[in-house]
Amino acid sequence: MTELDTATQRPDLPAAWTPAEVEAELYQRWVDRGYFTADVHSDKPPFTIVLPPPNVTGSLHMGHAMNHSVMDALTRRRRMQGYEVLWLPGMDHAGIATQNAVERDLAKQGLSRHDLGREKFVERVWEWKEEYGGKIHGQMKRLGDGIDWSRERFTMDEGLSRAVQTIFKKMYDDGLIYQAERIINWCPRCQTALSDVEVDHSEDDGELVSIRYGDGDASIVVATTRAETMLGDTAVAVHPDDERYQHLIGTEVELPLTGRRIPIVADTHVDPKFGTGAVKVTPAHDPNDFEIGQRHNLPNLTIMDGRATITAHGPFEGLDRFEARPAIVAALRAEGRIVAEKRPYVHAVGHCSRCDTVIEPRLSLQWWVKVEGIAAKASAAVRDGRTTIHPQELAKRYFDWTDNLHDWCISRQLWWGHRIPVWYGPDGEVVCVGPDDEIPTGEGWRQDEDVLDTWFSSGLWPFSTLGWPDSTEDLKKFYPTSVLSTGYDILFFWVVRMMMFGLYAMDDVQPFDHVYLHGLIRDQHGKKMSKTKGNGIDPLDWMDAYGADATRFTLLRGANPGSDLALSEERAAGSRNFTTKLWNATRFALANGATVDRPLPSREELTAADRWILDTLDQLVSTVDGYFETFQFAKVCDALYSFTWDEFCDWYLEIAKVQIADGRVEATQSVLGHVLDTVLRLLHPAIPFITETLWTSLTGGESLVVAEWPKASGGERDLEAAAQIEGLKKLATEIRRFRSEQGLKPGQKVAGKVRGACCVGLTDQVPALRSLTRLTEPGDEFTVSATLEVGLPKGAVKVELDLSGAIDVVAERKRLEKDLAVAQKELAQTSGKLGNAGFLAKAPADVVAKIEERKATAEADIARINERLAALPEK
Repeated sequence: MTELDTATQRPDLPAAWTPAEVEAELYQRWVDRGYFTADVHSDKPPFTIVLPPPNVTGSLHMGHAMNHSVMDALTRRRRMQGYEVLWLPGMDHAGIATQNAVERDLAKQGLSRHDLGREKFVERVWEWKEEYGGKIHGQMKRLGDGIDWSRERFTMDEGLSRAVQTIFKKMYDDGLIYQAERIINWCPRCQTALSDVEVDHSEDDGELVSIRYGDGDASIVVATTRAETMLGDTAVAVHPDDERYQHLIGTEVELPLTGRRIPIVADTHVDPKFGTGAVKVTPAHDPNDFEIGQRHNLPNLTIMDGRATITAHGPFEGLDRFEARPAIVAALRAEGRIVAEKRPYVHAVGHCSRCDTVIEPRLSLQWWVKVEGIAAKASAAVRDGRTTIHPQELAKRYFDWTDNLHDWCISRQLWWGHRIPVWYGPDGEVVCVGPDDEIPTGEGWRQDEDVLDTWFSSGLWPFSTLGWPDSTEDLKKFYPTSVLSTGYDILFFWVVRMMMFGLYAMDDVQPFDHVYLHGLIRDQHGKKMSKTKGNGIDPLDWMDAYGADATRFTLLRGANPGSDLALSEERAAGSRNFTTKLWNATRFALANGATVDRPLPSREELTAADRWILDTLDQLVSTVDGYFETFQFAKVCDALYSFTWDEFCDWYLEIAKVQIADGRVEATQSVLGHVLDTVLRLLHPAIPFITETLWTSLTGGESLVVAEWPKASGGERDLEAAAQIEGLKKLATEIRRFRSEQGLKPGQKVAGKVRGACCVGLTDQVPALRSLTRLTEPGDEFTVSATLEVGLPKGAVKVELDLSGAIDVVAERKRLEKDLAVAQKELAQTSGKLGNAGFLAKAPADVVAKIEERKATAEADIARINERLAALPEK
């Protein structure tokens, strides 16, 4: 172990960092002191982040942990920079997910929601929310989230419910919310409509069946993957320019199994090059067919109910859709109507994102948001720079959504959620009610049964959480919010909708200035983490094993904008090692009197090493600031890691030992204290717990949470000092490598002479060089047995070593001769292959290149080992 690792610590700083004994108490102290509570009356400039509300059913997974680490880093830094920071927390009621969870709970008792009725069921959901919801709170505290808990919101609380009702009424009155019968995505399991983004598409094995409608010259063949829907066909469509079907356009053909006759229509939607060029048209069960039906005034024939059971009259009535499919194909086959069958036929199939049930397109009366105008505003806000998306390349994906958005189906056939504020009267009256309006009363009046899509209420999140529709002090101070940090996978789910709602409700003021989109968390093999795959990592497990700081640092070090992150235990262990290194470095510095009580000496009083480390630190401050401003969190962490581990711990601390031993005590202590003070401040947003513990011990200050963020001086860098230290580092690195090649152990001391240091301006660095490379001063019996020459910009430095008695010559020679034999064998094998014309004629070029590379390596090894053998002292 090095002196750094075994330094005697001050009494108030434990020998080792034990996160589990410190983190909870530290976090509670921060909360109790009100550090995270935003002051709406403050004169400080505002910095606002609203937490993407986790589902009330949820728990913290690694994706949450990374996003929370990002947001906490942003808010901690801004707080230290003098901003009035509001990081506002809350939870989403998660309509479908929560209702499903409670229904599963009821099923264990043999009950359904219908057994309870709507009112009792909703009461049961609220009870469930109180019992199981909010599990994520404790996990957020474990991670160190600097949340303003006094402002926590819930999408179903009274204030947010008022906001939902207000904006619904406003949009309804403005003609932006309307009711219409259209094809929607329907989940037969959840018994509700789904928006397009709530449907997951996968390539599934199915069947493609070609069916002949009609007979003889009047027949036409269509192909389908959903044979059961043919019961609802009301036409066959062909392209108007397809010569094959000109004689059939405008005629009728008999629909098999039903006895109905349906028209053959011409429509440009049909691709004449795909399949037979003829398509069956089922307007009530396919979105494209619905559009064709609208253009040709076709009837909409619904042949399935909400549970995807066949309702058409005939022998198939009462069958599930997947039971009806083979039964209908068999019946068609019996009539000689099947022309071709292809199994398996791989095609895209939509699944409910909540329960994975295959969705069913269904004609249904639903509520819609007219998005054309508000989507255009959302697009414009990014194009004109009011909102900036990071990384910039994801702005294109954003525009793909906003520029091509279809009207949004917002009604859901659920009981848990914001009920649509529309009442129907006994004589066909329709009244939309705002939060301050009187609800219609009297016989025959009833409220719409549906609730709103969860994303409707969460789309209001940036301003509803601040008190809208009231003109609150919070809204005036903290809106628009500063940054939205979220995953790129919900760019449309949530980001676009917040942009649309925010610009609409807040008079064209964008809901946030910056949108930072992070990637997905993947396992070490690059596969997406999931419970079903068994490759997920619980962040609590990592926090238990490595501490919250190491967990956060691992996640932030992989947080490149828009890029996915592959995680592994090795990464977390590496981050823990970093915190250990920081802990031991601070203990060493404290043990040697590091202080922040004295100002730094003048530049003239400092050594080249002092000036170099201070200049490098100043550059670090500028670098970290630049990366933070562009949301380059991985680069922030890499810069801090590199400086702390490499420049400070591995080089300056070792030089500081020599300076203190040579009597340069006070200046070195001041530099040590200043560097550590600054580094701990810079690291605090990423690793708050350990930095708080070390910084308060070093400085005696109140808390890093409210300490000042470092500022770069912007002064000129001392190039001569930098050159000296870079020369020292190169010399030390080459000597260490040479020592290793000579068979010396890392801590083994040997006598050596350093010649030529004065000629290259490194005379002052020789004491540090000797300490760094374990070289002692030569005695009277010094004998040169090994020589190393290192070239530097101003010349060469020669190092002579006396290895007599330092190594076991016999054992070392035996080891080298064994290595030489291995290298010679490799050279013989590779030379033999490369000298074989037959092999060269048949072997691929990349194989030959690898063998040539192996031969070159063997030759270099042989030369190196022979040189080493020649340099060994005689036996």
